Amino acid sequence: MKEFTIHTQVKVYQEQELSDEDRALVEAAREATKRSYAPYSKFYVGAAARLANKQIICGSNQENAAYPSGTCAERTTLFYANAQYPDQPVEALAVAAQTQGSFLAKPISPCGACRQVILETEHRYGKPVRILLYGTEGVYVLEGIQSILPLQFDQDCLL
Repeated sequence: MKEFTIHTQVKVYQEQELSDEDRALVEAAREATKRSYAPYSKFYVGAAARLANKQIICGSNQENAAYPSGTCAERTTLFYANAQYPDQPVEALAVAAQTQGSFLAKPISPCGACRQVILETEHRYGKPVRILLYGTEGVYVLEGIQSILPLQFDQDCLL
């Protein structure tokens, strides 16, 4: 038997420690939570992607009574960015969530489906997507999806 260990490095910043560019992206994600449609879970998630041309694209979670028909904020944002601006790589993605009128203290992490979409976005443009996960106690910053999706399913698996 063989065994290996996977390590994940997460940098934790206070919001004021972020660059102006990253603070603006986090603020856009927080604002996007206001456009969530979450009548069932009451869990409002917003995401904001910064493209290579510095444009910021936002999205929010959209629920549906037929639960599998809804979509997460990260996928809403990335699919829109990739469809409308196919020649602009996604440089960074910020995610924020609130419930009961308050933002979460600890950041939420993208679900498995969203991680897979972030991975495909990285492969599409040939570069990692910087991920900023907002919480009132700190912002987790990841330098690409590899850190939270180490055993990846990608195009190499289809060969």
